[in-house]
Amino acid sequence: MEWKLLTREDYVTTTWSGGTTTQLAIAPEGAVYADRDFLWRLSSATVELDHSDFTPLPDYNRFLSVLEGEIQLKIDADEPVPVAPGKVVAFDGGVPVESWGKCVDFNLMVRKGKAEGAVTVLSSTHPQEGDWTPEAGDLAIYCASGAVRLPEYGLEARAGQTLLCRGFEGGPVRVISEAGLALLASVREG
Repeated sequence: MEWKLLTREDYVTTTWSGGTTTQLAIAPEGAVYADRDFLWRLSSATVELDHSDFTPLPDYNRFLSVLEGEIQLKIDADEPVPVAPGKVVAFDGGVPVESWGKCVDFNLMVRKGKAEGAVTVLSSTHPQEGDWTPEAGDLAIYCASGAVRLPEYGLEARAGQTLLCRGFEGGPVRVISEAGLALLASVREG
């Protein structure tokens, strides 16, 4: 088990009909998003259209949070709901999803029946410290703004960087967040 710092040089950015998407990490390593052969994928997308339709991903569950801006999200036949920074919306990637508004978002996509995922938002205007206690699996901490430190491992991520651990054995992780926004994602196979 080892934590790794990922920076913009490690990411892959592509365009989609409504803007750009940046792949922060994918598993297994070497998987290709377009082939839909991945177990999980972390990304951040820029939505530049006032109205857009999400790409159908019927084999995946999705977790979405807004990093900048605000959108209205209509999932399947439900009424649109506002999604602002600090809120995580989980939904089936196979149902129709529409959005209104421009934003920068954060996505975790997890293969149905093969893994389970979770996303927690850590947002503060002042430094805070606490334990994150995920189950065994793959972990990622994306720093959207400010800084996040893992003192036990001597690591720090600044805005736009990701701390990634594949094969975490479970147990508490001490997380110190400087004023800012970070997203903690965990994926457990099974």
